[in-house]
This record gives sequence, C-alpha cells and structure tokens, in this order.
Amino acid sequence: MSELTRDQFDALRAIDSPTVANAIERFLLRPRCEGYAGHDLRCVFPQLGTMMGYAVTCTADSMTEDRPTNPHGLLPLWEALEAAPKPAVLVIKDIGGDPRRSCHMGEVMSTIAKALGAVGCVSDGGLRDVLEVEALGGFQYFCPGFVVSHGNPVVCDVNVPVTISGLSVRPGDLLHGDINGVLVVPAAVASQVADEAMRVREAEKIILDVARAPGFTVAKLRDALARFTH
Repeated sequence: MSELTRDQFDALRAIDSPTVANAIERFLLRPRCEGYAGHDLRCVFPQLGTMMGYAVTCTADSMTEDRPTNPHGLLPLWEALEAAPKPAVLVIKDIGGDPRRSCHMGEVMSTIAKALGAVGCVSDGGLRDVLEVEALGGFQYFCPGFVVSHGNPVVCDVNVPVTISGLSVRPGDLLHGDINGVLVVPAAVASQVADEAMRVREAEKIILDVARAPGFTVAKLRDALARFTH
C-alpha cells in the first residue's frame, strides 16, 4: 500500500464521494458495479462531512450466546489500529446469526478508536450510544441502524479481507465516504483521483450550464454532449 502525501490526501478528502466515484471510473481499473457499498450502510453523522482513511478490518459476532470469548479480548484490534497508517477507519464485518440486532460499537469503543487514530467506522452491525458518539466530534459512522444492546460481543479475526454491503475491503484500503455512501479508492490511482475529479466537474458543468440556461432544449443538450466526443 502506498500512502498519499498530506496535500494529496487533503485534496481528495475535499471532494464529494460521488465525484470521486465518477473519477475512478475513468481509470477503467474495476467494473462500474464494484467498489462501493449499498444503501443499507447509511452515513450517521452527515454534518461531519467526508470520512477518509485507511482500513483496519475485523470480523465480529454479538449475537451468539455461547461463542467463546477471545482470550485477548479487544487488544488485537486495538494493536492493529495503533500500528495502522493514519487516519484509519475501522471496518467491522458482522458474522453472527442475526445482523439486524448485532451491535459492535458504542461510546467506549468509539472513544478508544478515536484516541488511537480512527476517524470513523464502517459496519454492517448497529451502533448504540449514538448521541455520545456524535459528541466525540470527528468520528464518522456508516451502518444500517441503531441497536440498544451490545449483546454478547466478540471480535474474531483482525486484519482480514471482508465484504460489507457488497463492498470488498482489504486491510489498508483507502476508504472515502460522505452522506452519499462509502467506496474504496484504488491504491494504484489514488494520487491521481483528485485531479481527475476536477475534470469530471468541468465536464459536468458544461451540461449543467446548458440545462440551467433559459430556453433549454434536447437539441442544445445534444450539442453540449457532442463536445465530449470531439
């Protein structure tokens, strides 16, 4: 994995996630229907803006009453987070039998994660202590919803590939997410995506300017679209 420079990182984080997704398409590195999560992973704190960081992954189960507890508790996860590039994003894949009632993060977990350099969490399990996590500031969350209890929480495997809501994530992947959803930025082009996103915006502006001008017609739209092929 190649980390971005601070300037590259800040430039990419300043761009909305849909524009980043459009820019990534132009590099033809992956199918258009891959690389992003589904609408069940909702941005919990949209007022925080864009979350961007390097993935620290794990699997977890909070809904199996008799699952043996990891003898090391959460320490392997926290050690992995501490050693990871920063900023980091926790990615927690639920492997229990009832994901609708699973919950892997709350005030204590989020406080520790933020203290160790995480700027957010992506999980197909729920979140609790929502107001307390919001009050932390600067800690974003993507999940399907909220759950009042943590059940019987166990972190299983750490730093393993996981798939959440159709999004495949490997340890160290660069995640970018905002109110629109979350995606993986391919490492091979991460340093180029911000510049390509500016070109996407320039192309879109041509269409938007035509559509917003008085007297808009399909003929004018056709003429504007023709500029992209000449």
